[in-house]
Amino acid sequence: MKEAYVFLAEGFEEVEALTPVDVLRRAGLPVKTVSITEDHEVTGAHGIPVRADVLLGDTDFNGAAWLILPGGLPGATNLYGCKALRELLKAQYESADGRIAAICASPGVVLGQLGLLKGRKATCYPGFQKYMEGADYQDRRVTVDEKFVLGNGPSSALLWALAIVTAWAGEEKMSSTANAMLLYPNGQQTMENFFG
Repeated sequence: MKEAYVFLAEGFEEVEALTPVDVLRRAGLPVKTVSITEDHEVTGAHGIPVRADVLLGDTDFNGAAWLILPGGLPGATNLYGCKALRELLKAQYESADGRIAAICASPGVVLGQLGLLKGRKATCYPGFQKYMEGADYQDRRVTVDEKFVLGNGPSSALLWALAIVTAWAGEEKMSSTANAMLLYPNGQQTMENFFG
């Protein structure tokens, strides 16, 4: 099975980086964390150090299922500042089946500035939509539009991660993963209740 990659830059939003890793692994989907620095240890916006699985410069991303960008500041700015990652995102966008997920500031600061969201439904942390020229901005927790699954901020990280599972492995896999986490136990609610 193809892998997903979550990119870590200094100042990343910890909950937005680790939630998709946790949720995808619970769903049985392969995911690795990637440091865009030359060190495996990357420190988040709230001072939490995380040891990445791999380094960007040492990893072959050919055929990656997903490229996933947490937000946070200066994390999103540092992601955008990485030329190798910008080129990788463009190639993923142009590939036939490559998918991209981003949350918080990253949809605007990274994807918007790359011009990848033109004509797409998109969300982000309020205020960062100014970077998404040509996007159809939606004031929603999560938006899904073809190649993209985007979230608006830390409180939406779990819903965003589950939306990635849905887009990758289907509604049944997402539902079983969400139920096991007691998000909506015993079929009492559905995901639609959470997307407002």
